Amino acid sequence: MVLQCVIAAAALHAPTRTYECAAARGSRRPYTAGLIVPTGVGAAIGGYAGDAMPVARALTAVADTVVTHPNVLNGAQMYWSHDAFQYVEGFALDEFAAGRWGLRPASAQKVGLLLDAAIEPELRLRHLQAADAARATLGLCVAAHATTDAPLGVELQMSPSGASWGALRRPDALLAAARRLQAAGCTAIAVVARFPDDEDEEMLAAYRAGDGVDAIGGAEAIISHLITKELRLPCAHAPALPALGLEPGLAPRACAEELGHTFLPCVLANLARAPSLLDGSERPLPGDLWRDSLDALVVPADACGGAAVLALAASDTLVVGVEENTCAMAVSPERLGGGVVRVRSYMEAIGLLAAHKAGVNPACLTPTVAPIADLEVPAEPGHGRSGRVSEEPGERSELGAAAY
Repeated sequence: MVLQCVIAAAALHAPTRTYECAAARGSRRPYTAGLIVPTGVGAAIGGYAGDAMPVARALTAVADTVVTHPNVLNGAQMYWSHDAFQYVEGFALDEFAAGRWGLRPASAQKVGLLLDAAIEPELRLRHLQAADAARATLGLCVAAHATTDAPLGVELQMSPSGASWGALRRPDALLAAARRLQAAGCTAIAVVARFPDDEDEEMLAAYRAGDGVDAIGGAEAIISHLITKELRLPCAHAPALPALGLEPGLAPRACAEELGHTFLPCVLANLARAPSLLDGSERPLPGDLWRDSLDALVVPADACGGAAVLALAASDTLVVGVEENTCAMAVSPERLGGGVVRVRSYMEAIGLLAAHKAGVNPACLTPTVAPIADLEVPAEPGHGRSGRVSEEPGERSELGAAAY
């Protein structure tokens, strides 16, 4: 039985958005922003372990809550805790954006550690010691560990576009171990699977030099997606890999991945504070987050084909595409029909969100401010005319089509 990652393309006809239509915000509640950087697509920022974390940290200066995912906040030995962060597995983030699941911020989760039976004894011990270190030094509730009854059989593959993906031979063994941890009272699952050693040497060298695609990111997403989808529990994955030889020319963005024997510390620290996942059957509590709580979503401009963007591009949520964060997905806002405000950089995106939160029309922060639109008086019935937005020939109205 093989579980494969399939990316489906969908057509979406959403209104093109401009600065002008990004200004209105109909609430003074705390500001909530989402931050997505897909894994395994060679993102210029977020293509390595934790290198999008500075973006998430900067967003906290504007947003009261930042809903993001493991690829942004996992930096192997490096991590950053912040009360604003809501660490949400990718499948759960898509469900949240679609309005099917909610998030309940938690002060602590009871984390279960799931180990692949394929992990060698010494490497297995390293991960168990990392879990004990998290208990002893951070005070985390890493409650129990379980080992799969068979090797998971992780396979790595690359798509023609250059994105990584993969397959899992024994998803049944993964779910069985996860259910044992859930039955023992664990409320979040940290998975450690043994990944293949036979990564392409040329590709690995390019990655370590700071110019490549994370070959394991796509397969990691498959593992956490499956557990979250089936058990509705927060989940994140840390790969089990042997240490690489010392590389003097290692790129700074790759350094976090080669500091120690395991990627587990950031996963345990983040899962311990991950929000609980709601399906709507629970009694509502103050602070619960649902789709309509999301004021803005920031994504790479080339990564607009994900389920969350498709769900939100025609909604009241301000969706922002960052051009500098190029990636292999090559799905631009224009391919969706619009619905996304383009900005050049994350610094510009943060400025746009600051204006959005303050209720300032961001178009008024530019050198050229368009005049107020003139709505013509509707013609008398039977005269064949109707009200419209006046505009110069060939120019689109700055009002936009989104209603706020």
